[in-house]
Parts: sequence; structure tokens; C-alpha cells
Amino acid sequence: MAYFLKKTKNKKGIYLQIYEGFYDPTRGHAVQRSFRPIGYLDDLIKQGVSDPLTFFQLEVVQLNLQRNEENNRIKNKLISDITPERNLGYFPLKSLNESLGVKKYLDLMQSPFRFKFNVFEVLSSLVYARVVDPCSKYKTFYEVLPLLYEDFHYSESQMYDALEYIGSEYEKIIEIYNHGLQSRFPSDVSTTYFDCTNFYFEIDKEDEFRRNGPSKENKKAPIVSMGLLLDAHQIPIGMKIFPGNESEKPVIREVLNELKVRHQINGRIIRVADKGLNCAENIAHARTNGDGYIFSKSIKMMPETEKTWVLLDHDYEDVYDTDGKLLYRMKSCIDDFPYDIPLESGRKTRISLREKRVVTYNPKLAEKKRFEILKQVEKAKRLNAAQAKRNEYGDCTKYVSFKSTDNSGNETDKKVSVSLNRKAIENDLKLAGYNCIVTSELKLNSKQIIEVYRNLWRIEESFRVMKSYLDARPAFVQKQDSIIGHFLICYLSILLLRLLQFNILQNEVSSETIIHFIRNFRVANISDRKWINLTKNSDFIKAFAKQTGLPLTSYFLVPSQLKKVLQHRL
Repeated sequence: MAYFLKKTKNKKGIYLQIYEGFYDPTRGHAVQRSFRPIGYLDDLIKQGVSDPLTFFQLEVVQLNLQRNEENNRIKNKLISDITPERNLGYFPLKSLNESLGVKKYLDLMQSPFRFKFNVFEVLSSLVYARVVDPCSKYKTFYEVLPLLYEDFHYSESQMYDALEYIGSEYEKIIEIYNHGLQSRFPSDVSTTYFDCTNFYFEIDKEDEFRRNGPSKENKKAPIVSMGLLLDAHQIPIGMKIFPGNESEKPVIREVLNELKVRHQINGRIIRVADKGLNCAENIAHARTNGDGYIFSKSIKMMPETEKTWVLLDHDYEDVYDTDGKLLYRMKSCIDDFPYDIPLESGRKTRISLREKRVVTYNPKLAEKKRFEILKQVEKAKRLNAAQAKRNEYGDCTKYVSFKSTDNSGNETDKKVSVSLNRKAIENDLKLAGYNCIVTSELKLNSKQIIEVYRNLWRIEESFRVMKSYLDARPAFVQKQDSIIGHFLICYLSILLLRLLQFNILQNEVSSETIIHFIRNFRVANISDRKWINLTKNSDFIKAFAKQTGLPLTSYFLVPSQLKKVLQHRL
């Protein structure tokens, strides 16, 4: 299409305008619009333009030449030029993020500083980029942010400054987001789920923050640990970052204390965690603070009398699925159980707490555990006595005995021999498939307790999404506050994804499907008034388009439609 000089005759004379003709894909035909009004012919002559028709016709010719040059440039664009593609899939995260009303509080928080950037803009764009294409901050700035549909207005150095700042204030920022959640998606903290993980760093030696410790991924590199807290709806409401060599057991107490103080929570909270956080101090802390708990417990660590009760076949109730297949067996008891609580003096005092204990036996889990045990036993058998070093045996060490004996069986200080620990193997095979849950909630029935505890898998899934889809590790930033800022970006990414999954999509769509949509909903610019949708059709996109009323399945799109998508409020 082209520009042309339009002459309109009315009572005042001939009015000149430059008009633009173009094809409108929504209407299916060519349309015209005013590009620039010029004025009345007589007025132009009085202003000194002797021949307005010729003068402005030449301008029209020049505009058409420029348009032709631009069209030819687009047609002949080299492969090394900037891609016309843009990612639009992050718009649901943008919608939720802006609906929480956190920008005004972050603006106030940064007001004492003379930043040349907006903290909310940097924080938000890094969250969107982390979900769209997780990579280093350097690559994010130069390769990912330019592919987002919107432009962002900060430099690379400002990005790093902002990352360090939000890391130094991460607890306040989480508090601000939690405040925003209360207005749209009120949290339910009657039950909270807590777990910890750690992230490794590819550095040569540890420092004060990145320390050597027990890695969840068996990495030898220094690690940083994270504690994550979810509410009853499995929405993240708290995060704690701490050095990798510190025990995770006290973290649940610190996070919950801080949560209650920051949000003036006076009600009772039921704390749910796995056996790694089940210790006397955490149980006593819950009781002292008027809270409850549902923790799993290692059956191996139980006294022999309790193990005997677990293995006794009577009192178990069988639970079947709809096809009549056995899912699991369960039984429970309520009794007073002893706990040794450490005092400030270093001594311990014994207290007795009334608890309910629920034991389950899962035949599928039992089969899996027995296979793993026998596999380790076979490995121990294959190692010869000359390799009698614990580090040669790894995990199967618990199934072998290291001794030096003479022909009479007496221990000596001579060559060490290795033999299978038949008793340890037998005990583990007997306990395979059993699990125990201890709780202060005596009024809940066994099925309710099991159901509440099983929701703990949502934290494990959040960690999995962080480590796989969001590539939270290894982290490449170096400063402590920047490292924490990096994990805050990951935390807020999970928060917005969970809000979309649970509150908007009603938990009917998997995390993988949502992330796939966000990463693959792309549009390409083919002219100044036309974009095309490059996204492959799917059941999710059709359903989401119907739910939102947005043109997510349309092939041709115009800027006004793209603006509508970005400004949509879920």
C-alpha cells in the first residue's frame, strides 16, 4: 500500500491531507487513514507556498520512496540482523505481578537512594526472563531481554546494582509480595509446609557464604542452602537463604518466627515437614509457640519396642483404589512419647509429649526399597577384601563389617577383612515400605493426617522446577547479596507460576504445560502494522484463549491486539 494526497472540497475551500492506505487483516480488505493533516489550499498560498499541490505531492512521492526502501530492507534482511520474533508468553506473569500492587511499595523503598533505574522494572523483567529462557545474567541482558515484547530501560551495570540491592532486602521484598497477596489471594497459614534444599557453585574454594556441606545432588562444590515455606494452598510465603554448612533444622524455627512477627500472625499453625527436620528442638518449639506439627519419622531410629509395634501385622487397615487394588495399609496409636530437649547450659532435659503416630505400609514402595537394598548388597559382595576402605564402598558401607580377626575369630590389628552385615540387611528388608508420621493433631483421623503430609510434595516439585526449568544452579554471580538476589528472582518466578497454576487455572494444568506455553508463545513482526503468531496450536492455548477472551489462536495480529494481551488482567 502507499501514501497519497487527499483533496477534500467543502464550504471553506479545498482541504489537503496526506493519507495512508494499508491492508487490515482483521477486516480482510484495504483501508485508509489520515497520516498527516496539511490545511486549506488558500491558507497555504497565503503562508507563502505558491503551488501547494505540487509541493505536497513531492512529499508524498518521497514518503513512498522511503516506504519502498524499508520494505526492500525487510525483504532482503540478512540472517545476522536482529530477529523479528518477540516472546509474548510472559503476559500472564506480568498480569499477576502487576495486580499485586507491589510497585508502589518498591518505589517507596528505593526512594532514599539515587538509583537511575526502577527496582520494580528490573526485578519484574528478570523474573519474566528467568521463566522464558533461564541463563546467566549477562546472557539474560544481551540475549533474552531483547526478545521480550516490551522494552526495558536500564543498563547492564544497573541490572547488577539492582540485583545486589534486592538481595540485600530480600526479606522485605517477600514481605511486600505477601502483603500484595492478601488483597487478591489471601494466604491460609493454618497449615504450612516447609523443606530445604541446596544449590552448588562452580568455584574452586568455599567462602563465608558458599560453604562445603552435604549436597542434595552429591556435588563436591561449595553450596548455599534454601528453606522454602508454603501456605495451606501450596503458595510460597517465605524463603530463607543460609550458608551451605549450616544445619537446616533450626531454619524452620527462624522462618516461622519471622513470618509471625512480620505479618502479626497470632493464630495456630500446623507445621508440616519431612524427617530431615524432625528433631526434639523443632517439636518443642512448635509446642512452646502454640503450634502443631505433622512430621515424618525414621522408623530405623525408633526404639525396639516401637519398631516391634510397626511390624506387628494386627490393627492395620487396608486402603484400596477404585479398582479394588491395594494402595497402602495404615494403623495409628496415641500415647505419651519421651523427648530430650537441649538446654542453654548444654545439658538435656527429658519431657513427655502426647502424640498421634500413623504408620503406613506401601507395597509399591516396599518393592522399590527392597530392590535398592539388594542392589547395594550385590555391590558389596563384588568388592574384594583388599579394598577394605569405606570410601570404596560408598552407600553400601552400612551392609558390610570391617574387621581384622585371627583364625579363632579374635580381633587383631592386622589386615582388615570385609564381611556382609547380615543383621543390617535383614532389618532394612523388614522395614522396606513402612513410613511413620508423628503429629500433635490428635483429633485428625489417620487419612486426614496422611493427606496433609502428602501435600509436602509440592515443595519438592517447586525445588525441581527451580533446578530444572529455571536453572537456579549453578549460579554465576559472586557477591553474597547478588547470590541472594538471584534466588529471590527464582522464588518470585515460582510464586507467580503457582498463582497462575492454582488460582487462575484451578490446578487443572501442569507446571510443565504452563512453562511450555510461556516459552513458546511468540510473535514475529512482518511490517509496521502487522505481526504473525508463530505458536503451535494446543488444547491449552485454545482453552486459555476462551478463558481470557484474548486472540491467542489468531495468526495475524496488529499492535492494538498485542497491547490488549499485555494489558490483560487475569
